Amino acid sequence: MHPNENKMSYNEKKVTIELGGSLAPIELSTGKLAKQADGSVVLKQGDTMLLATVVSAKEAKPGVDFLPLSVDYQEKYAAAGRIPGGFLRREARLSDYEVLISRLVDRALRPLFPETYHADTQVMISLISADKDIMPDALAGLAASAALAVSDIPFNGPISEVRVAKIDGQLVINPRMSELANATLEYIVAGSAQDIVMVEGESKEISEAEMVEAIAFAHDAIKKQVAAQVELANLVGSNVKREFNHEPSNLELREAIFAATYDKVYAVAKSGSTKHERTEKFAAIGEEFFVTLGEEIDEETAFLAKKYFHDVQYDAVRNLVLDEGIRLDGRDVRTVRQIWSEVDYLPAAHGSAVFTRGETQSLTSVTLGAKDDEQMIDGAFIHGYNKFILHYNFPAFSTGEVRPNRGPGRREVGHGNLAMRSLKQVLPADGENPYTIRVVSDILESNGSSSMATVCAGTLALLDAGVKLKAPVSGIAMGLITDEKTGKYAILSDILGDEDHLGDMDFKVTGTENGIVACQMDLKINGLKWEVLTQALDQAKEARLHILNEMKKTISAPREDYKPHAPRIVSLTIDKEFIGAVIGPGGKIIQEMQRETGSTISIEEVDNKGVVQIFADNKESIDAAVSRIKAIAAKPEVGEIYEGKVKSIMPFGAFVEIMPGKDGLLHISEIEWRRLETMDGVLKEGDMVTVKLLEVDKQGKLKLSRKVLLPRPPREDKPKQDAPQG
Repeated sequence: MHPNENKMSYNEKKVTIELGGSLAPIELSTGKLAKQADGSVVLKQGDTMLLATVVSAKEAKPGVDFLPLSVDYQEKYAAAGRIPGGFLRREARLSDYEVLISRLVDRALRPLFPETYHADTQVMISLISADKDIMPDALAGLAASAALAVSDIPFNGPISEVRVAKIDGQLVINPRMSELANATLEYIVAGSAQDIVMVEGESKEISEAEMVEAIAFAHDAIKKQVAAQVELANLVGSNVKREFNHEPSNLELREAIFAATYDKVYAVAKSGSTKHERTEKFAAIGEEFFVTLGEEIDEETAFLAKKYFHDVQYDAVRNLVLDEGIRLDGRDVRTVRQIWSEVDYLPAAHGSAVFTRGETQSLTSVTLGAKDDEQMIDGAFIHGYNKFILHYNFPAFSTGEVRPNRGPGRREVGHGNLAMRSLKQVLPADGENPYTIRVVSDILESNGSSSMATVCAGTLALLDAGVKLKAPVSGIAMGLITDEKTGKYAILSDILGDEDHLGDMDFKVTGTENGIVACQMDLKINGLKWEVLTQALDQAKEARLHILNEMKKTISAPREDYKPHAPRIVSLTIDKEFIGAVIGPGGKIIQEMQRETGSTISIEEVDNKGVVQIFADNKESIDAAVSRIKAIAAKPEVGEIYEGKVKSIMPFGAFVEIMPGKDGLLHISEIEWRRLETMDGVLKEGDMVTVKLLEVDKQGKLKLSRKVLLPRPPREDKPKQDAPQG
């Protein structure tokens, strides 16, 4: 114990979760740190430590009929022994990686809060120590739920999140980061002891049955982690949750609204109108009833009237589907909306496509860049470079709204990441793709699953750009409507925005003809039977293949070549010893080559070789750069003839440069066949001379000859002396 530590200042409680195999156990502890929060837990596995805290207001704000929950996951750079980049050298706003983990935790927690709980609630998870091989994203949900478990905040958990991966044919829970390179599937799965509530991940064209197997395997691990949280809560004695009354009620008003508006709303829902027509008709029905309440109604009555009218729409839309199998736009449950697509829409882009499905539309572009265009990832846990970038933009006009453009929010980051994971699975291998690729999806219309439209438009744009995809990818969003009382349920293909909002599930699945490459599932209800999940996946496959067939009518394979105006990249491999010669002192040589050829040149050492990439928008620039680099990196070959330049004159001969940076000695005896007594007047600096390489000695010194290339003069016979006379 540290001499200054007060042993009595805290009362720490701990539980341990064994993961089995060689994985370090997970330890959950509370009572030592952040004791003024409503709940706080430290999670420790190996050298990885997470501090999770939760605080919730005692009362809800007036007029709030939802849960104002915020979840923030942040990595402290000191946890990994690093100092942040940038001018301030401190942790700034959340990175995209941190936002994605925050969303994973939010989506797992949110459905488990009571529907009538509306107090401001904040969950914060900090990575305070990092083990380089233990990934914190799969532990954040467990830490957050444990903090809720030891608090008095009402919560229908606990829940937990785990990563499930298949490595060498075996399913593994929370594998080490170093093992993931060989994974054929990788999903984050969240759930309670009874149910799965969230799934997100990617895979290498797996079957629907393989995905269900992985989710079930993950749920077994989740149950153990939930049990450990219950044990910790019992140790703390936090089984009694705070009382609350955040939702006033007026049953008489509710009955009046249902009686006056339900049939009218049901009729509009059944009419098969467009999104805006339907919205206007629903609003008119509501206004017609609100007028009957008079102008002097109090705020609470006005609030409740709007809430109950929303309940009318909720019930009418769901009952229409369950009882008659009819959806808001007139479709049945399996039909996908009309699709049209076009490629090469933007003439100046390297690749482009428009994909429209019903009232959802994406305009997507592809840009091909050089190595210098790679995205630098500077996180506390993950840092490096990324050569495939996908950005998703969702402007207000896509839904006919007015909203200031404040840059990408969490939704944009999450939807873009799902599309990126889907397309990444079918990109050519690094050795076959020299480009940095940026895909940008601008959503121009939105009424249901713009992220899946992004996947489809992204595939078309990449094919249009000439990127050699392994296979085209399409995506579909599935919905679910259930009635717990009757047991009825309906699985919906290609959901509308209203069906997402009013339904019980949003299940996005992307894949090729061969299998699933990514998915994202969020449940809003307790319980999803395995047979329903299996049916949803099978129905999603049917819809995915239909969309793929529609896409193939526009473009079915990559273009044979890149667009004429697209940049070209040539890759060369040179011996490691020439890397310095290509770069030159202070970068002088490579900068000069870039300036004179108009190309962009990058060079790095890979596997003890120098890998050079030359990037330019015309063949002449590339050819000029290739020629100069080959000249620098070429190895002199014995027996070859070179046109060299005299660099210096010595009494014993001349040093001749036969290649850039490669000088050889042309000895005075090798200049001509006749014997030269001196170098005076024979050669001068700057002269061009043709020589042959005779030898490279053990020290790498070059021995040159000029005379062997010249005609050998005839031998002069010496005069015979007269024989002596005797």
